[in-house]
Amino acid sequence: MDSAALRTRFVDELSKVNRQLRTMFDARVRTRGLTLSRARLLMHLAKNEGATQSELASALEIEQASVVTLLDALQKKDLILRCAVEGDRRANGIFLTGKAREEADAIFGFVAELRKQILAGVDDDDLSVATRVLEQVSRNIGAAA
Repeated sequence: MDSAALRTRFVDELSKVNRQLRTMFDARVRTRGLTLSRARLLMHLAKNEGATQSELASALEIEQASVVTLLDALQKKDLILRCAVEGDRRANGIFLTGKAREEADAIFGFVAELRKQILAGVDDDDLSVATRVLEQVSRNIGAAA
């Protein structure tokens, strides 16, 4: 296979795998009454409690207005609390409720299971090379943006 065809195939496979992963993840979180976006936000908050809305938008690479909508939905489900940030009355720190911590733990559990399933048969050396390639692709995308 020539270089151009190989590069095309790589990007096509990367796109396909991304769609498949999102579909699998979304199907699992929907059984818990969540969406992909809400679950991603819960997982991030589980590791970064007290983050502000603008910090969440930056970390998740989404618009701040989208974060507000996601947080409103999570708050209606009693999954988060908004608490004023000391020294900045305009900002709110976002914290998980006990119910949300249970949800986040369940999500982390099936994410670990999902990783095990999708990486079955891939040895660590291949995984290491693939990770380096993806990191370089990510840097290239960042530089081109």
